[in-house]
Amino acid sequence: MDQRMANAALKCLSQPDSSDAAVNRGQLLQASDLKALSDDELFGFIALGQEEAFQALIERHVDRGYAVAYRILQNASDAEDVLQDAFLQVWSRRESWKPGKAKFSTWLFRVVTNRCIDQLRRKRASSMDVLPELSDDNSNQSHILEMQQAIELLEDAMAELPEQQRIAIVFSYHENLSNSEIAEILETSVSAVESLLKRGRQKLRKILKTHSGDILSLFTQG
Repeated sequence: MDQRMANAALKCLSQPDSSDAAVNRGQLLQASDLKALSDDELFGFIALGQEEAFQALIERHVDRGYAVAYRILQNASDAEDVLQDAFLQVWSRRESWKPGKAKFSTWLFRVVTNRCIDQLRRKRASSMDVLPELSDDNSNQSHILEMQQAIELLEDAMAELPEQQRIAIVFSYHENLSNSEIAEILETSVSAVESLLKRGRQKLRKILKTHSGDILSLFTQG
């Protein structure tokens, strides 16, 4: 996932300026390990048009960014589009990044969230994931299928939540972010996030209660 997304984003980039980039490429290659650099240090090279540093940044954050986008959108293709657009914004604004002003992950989550909201408002139809093929010789076929169906019911319940509530719950329960971090991403107050989480949990419990018979039946059939 990470390498494919990194390559996709890099294909869309314009070529760096030949003069300064050629000089600074040698400087970049002297770095013993790009993975050991902080995000801000990578941005120092990215601002000079260094694609190697940009790819290192993508590989560091692509999985979490995709997970957030997918949990909000429930659509793999849309999630990839959102994430690629977010990283292209990083490249196009590389010279304006101010080190130390904000965590890159916070900025990325904010951009991903805003793009996801745009997607949801343009396209309300939800899509179901295709169930994985099960090998004929697997004695646990029915159990795996039941678990997949239960997961889909839970994902459907999340999809029924209002946008802001769903996003707050994704960041709180899936990304383990604090309320203050979520507030920074959503550009709102901590009390507003607390309210979103409270109302989201209440609605989610109500939705799941109506599906509890379906979920229970998956594990009591036969």
